[in-house]
Amino acid sequence: MKILVVGGVAAGTKAAAKYKREDRSAQVKILTKSTDISYAGCGLPYYVGGMIGTREELIVNTPEKYAGLTGVEVVTGCEVTALDAAAKTVTAVKGGDTFIEGYDKLILATGAVPFVPPMEGTGLPGVFCMRTPDDAAGLRAYVEKNHCRTAVVVGAGFIGLEIAENLKAQNLEVTVIDAAPQIMPNAFDVEMANFAARKLKDAGIRVLTGRSIQAVTGAERAAGIQTDGGPLPADVVVLAIGVRPATGFLTGSGLEMFKGTILVDQQLRTNLADVYAVGDCAMVSNVLTGQRQWSAMGSTANIAGRVLARSLAGHDAVYGGCMGTGVVKLLPDLNAGRTGLTEVQAKAAGFDPVSVVCVVDDKAHYYAGASSFFVKLIADRASRKLLGIQVLGAGAVDKMVDIAVTGLAAQMTLDAFDTLDFAYAPPFSTAIHPFVQACYILENKLSGAFETFTPAQYAAGEAKDYRVIDVQPIAAIPGAKWVNLAKVDGPIDGLDKDEKLLLVCAKGKRGYFLQNRLKAFGYTNTRVLEGGATFNVVKVPRSAGSALPPEEIKRVKGLGCLQDKRYGDRFNVRVITRNGKITAEEQRTVAEAAERFGSGEVTMTTRLTLEIQGVPYENLDGVMEFLNQHGLETGGTGSKVRPVVSCKGTTCQYGLCDTFDLSQKLHERFYVGYHSVSLPHKFKIAVGGCPNNCVKPDLNDLGIVGQRIPEVDLSKCRGCKVCQVEKTCPIHVAKVVDGKVVIDPTVCNHCGRCVSKCPFGAIEDGTYGFKVFIGGRWGKKIAEGRPLSKIFTSEEEVLELTEKAILFFRDEGQSGERFADTIQRLGFDYVEDKLLHGAVDKEAVMNKTVVGGATC
Repeated sequence: MKILVVGGVAAGTKAAAKYKREDRSAQVKILTKSTDISYAGCGLPYYVGGMIGTREELIVNTPEKYAGLTGVEVVTGCEVTALDAAAKTVTAVKGGDTFIEGYDKLILATGAVPFVPPMEGTGLPGVFCMRTPDDAAGLRAYVEKNHCRTAVVVGAGFIGLEIAENLKAQNLEVTVIDAAPQIMPNAFDVEMANFAARKLKDAGIRVLTGRSIQAVTGAERAAGIQTDGGPLPADVVVLAIGVRPATGFLTGSGLEMFKGTILVDQQLRTNLADVYAVGDCAMVSNVLTGQRQWSAMGSTANIAGRVLARSLAGHDAVYGGCMGTGVVKLLPDLNAGRTGLTEVQAKAAGFDPVSVVCVVDDKAHYYAGASSFFVKLIADRASRKLLGIQVLGAGAVDKMVDIAVTGLAAQMTLDAFDTLDFAYAPPFSTAIHPFVQACYILENKLSGAFETFTPAQYAAGEAKDYRVIDVQPIAAIPGAKWVNLAKVDGPIDGLDKDEKLLLVCAKGKRGYFLQNRLKAFGYTNTRVLEGGATFNVVKVPRSAGSALPPEEIKRVKGLGCLQDKRYGDRFNVRVITRNGKITAEEQRTVAEAAERFGSGEVTMTTRLTLEIQGVPYENLDGVMEFLNQHGLETGGTGSKVRPVVSCKGTTCQYGLCDTFDLSQKLHERFYVGYHSVSLPHKFKIAVGGCPNNCVKPDLNDLGIVGQRIPEVDLSKCRGCKVCQVEKTCPIHVAKVVDGKVVIDPTVCNHCGRCVSKCPFGAIEDGTYGFKVFIGGRWGKKIAEGRPLSKIFTSEEEVLELTEKAILFFRDEGQSGERFADTIQRLGFDYVEDKLLHGAVDKEAVMNKTVVGGATC
C-alpha cells in the first residue's frame, strides 16, 4: 500500500504520521512545496511580537527529524501541478525537473494561500502576508531594520488582530482596517465585536471598519495604503485579508469542488476513487446545521487528519464536523473566544434564537487578578438547546468555550448545565461556575423573571422612550435618576408604577435585583440593560436648554474636551499633534472638523496641541469620531502621562539630538502606551535639543536635554593668547589657566559649542548624551527640576529611565501630588537612587489601584 500525501504542514503530516503508526508496512510519502514542514502557523504573530524568540522555535519538526520519528518519506521543494485520478498519478516539479508519482491512496492536504487583491503596490518591500515562518521572519526583520513606527494591518479577523497586537507590543502605532462593518466578522455578533473594538481603541490601536483598501502606496517601498476613505500612511503594511484554498492545480481533475474547496464526506472521501482531502483545502460541514462550512483552522486540520488516517487503516472513524470554534488574544488583558452559531447565523439556519449578554466574574472576585467574562450565550427558544457562545475577557475564555463545545456536541439544553460539578477554587473559578451563571441568567430571561434590552436593542434605539435609572453603588450616569438599591423597600418616590424604566447598573446584576423588587411593589414596565454600563455606552438624552451635570463635564474633559466657561454646553476639543508635528493632510482634517463641528476656529496650546473651538456638546461624539477616522485623537487631560513636548532641535543650529525622533518614541511608548494608566497626578515630559532650554525641560515632571560633553586633548593645546575655545564658550566656563585650556565639568552645560573650535585640535570630539531633570513644574506652584547625576548616552537608556520614573511615581506618589511633591516628600537622593540603581516590579505596580488628583 502506497499512501501519497500532497502538502506537509498540519493535516498532511498528521495524517501521514498516524497512518504509518497504524501500518508500519505501508509506504507513506509526502510531497510538499515548502522547505519547511509541520510549522507552527498559529504562532507566527507571536514571533513578530517577540514572544517566540527564534524562527527555529516555529518549526515543530524538520523534514529529517519528522522522517526519523515517523518513517514517512518527505520530499520538500516539490510542487504538484496535476492529478490524473484514472491513472492514479500526480505530476510534480522539483528543481526544474518534472516527474510522475503514483499512489494507491492519495491525500490532498495542500492547505490555503493568502488572498492578495489585484491592486497596485502589493509587491513593494514592506508589504507582508502572514502564512509561513518566512513571512513572520521577514516582517520582524523589516520592522527592526527600518525602525518602523507605524503599521497598517488590512483585515480584522483573528490573524489580523493578533498581528496588530504584536506590532503594538513592538511599540508601533497600529491601524487595523476591514471592509466589513465590524471586526471579527462572521465570528462574533456586532455588539460583542464593537465592545472588543472599543477596548482595542482604548489600548491605542486604531480600528477602522467599513473601509476597503484600494492600493498600497509608495515608490521604492511601502509608504501606506489608499482606501475608499482616504490615504493611511504607514512604514509597513500587513495584508491579513484572508486565505483561499491552494487548489488551482486541480482544475480539470474531475474533483467536485465549491469555491475552490474540495468537497468531502465524513470520512474525508472526495468524489474520485481513492482520493481524499483534508485541512484548509477541504470543505467540511457544520455540526449544528449540517450545512457545508469551510474551517481553515489548525485544530480542524489536525483532528480531521487523524480521523482520515484511522479511517484508511480500517477503523470506523468519521469526522463529525466543525462548530467554528476559535480563540484569539487581542491584547495583554483581552482574549476572545467563540463556538457554535452567532445569533445572526442561528436565525439564518432556521432557529428561533434567544440570547443574553452578561458580565460574570472569571474567578473569585476577592482573589488577586480576578476579572470578568463578557459573555453572549445563545439558545433555541423552544427547545432551550444551547446554540453558541461568545466570550471576551482578560482570563481563560477558552474554558468557557470548551464547556460550550461539549454541550453543543451533546445537544444539551441550558438547564442540563445547572447542577454539573465543575471545578472550583478561588484562583480558578467561582463557586457557581461562570458558564453556569450565564445559563441561569438566560434561563431567567426565558422564564420572564429577567426582562431586558440587549445591547443590540439598546444601540438600535429601542429604549429611547425609557427613563434611565442608575442602580450603581454610586451615581455615575449623568442625567439619570440614581436609586440606592439597599434602601428600596417599597415604591420609589417620583417613579410611576406604569412608567417605562430602564435599569442600568455596572454589569446587570444590581439591575436584576432592583427589577425583582419593583415587580413585587407593582411596577409593570421595567427593563434591565444587559451588560450594564460596563459593556454599553450609556447616555441620557439632554433636554433642550438643560445644564450639563458636573459628572458629564468631567467625563468629556477626560476625553480632551474642555468646557468654554462662557457657555454651558460648548467645548474646546484638544487634538494631539505629536509634538507639534502635523502633516498637511492632518491640518486639512482639523480645519474641516472645526468647520463641520465647531466655530471654525483653531487655537494652539502651549504644549503644541491644537484645540478646535466652540464645539457644541451634541457634536462631541461626531468630531471625535471624525478625527479618529482620519488618524487623529483627542485627549491630553487627566492624571496621566500628558502629550510630550519638544523643541525643534532636529533642525536647530544648536541641536544636539534628534528631538523629534526621541519625543515621538516617548509619545508612542508612554502617552499612547500608558494611555489607560492612572497616576497620582499629571505627568509632563519635555525634550530639549540643547541647554538653551527652549521648551523648559527643567519645568516639567521629567525633562530631557541633549548634551555634548567636550573632551580636551591637552597635548594639543598651545596656550594661545586668544583661545578660540575660551572665546567661543557662551557661558564663559572655558578658560586658559597656566597655559592650558580648562573646562570646569561642574559648571559646563555641555552645549558643545567649543568642539572643533581649536585650530590645533585640542577639542575635536565630544560625547553626545542626555541630561535628565526630574521634579519640575510650572503653574500655581513653581518647582525647578533637578538633574540626575548620570549623563545618559543612548535613547534607550532615556526611555528606560522615563518608564522607571513613571512607575515609581505611580507606586510611591500620593493621590493629588505632583512628581515634584513626591520627590520633596521622599528626598531627592532617595528618588535618584531608586531611579538609577533600584528595581521596579512593573507587574505589581501596574496592578495597583491609583486614584488621580488632576483637575485639568
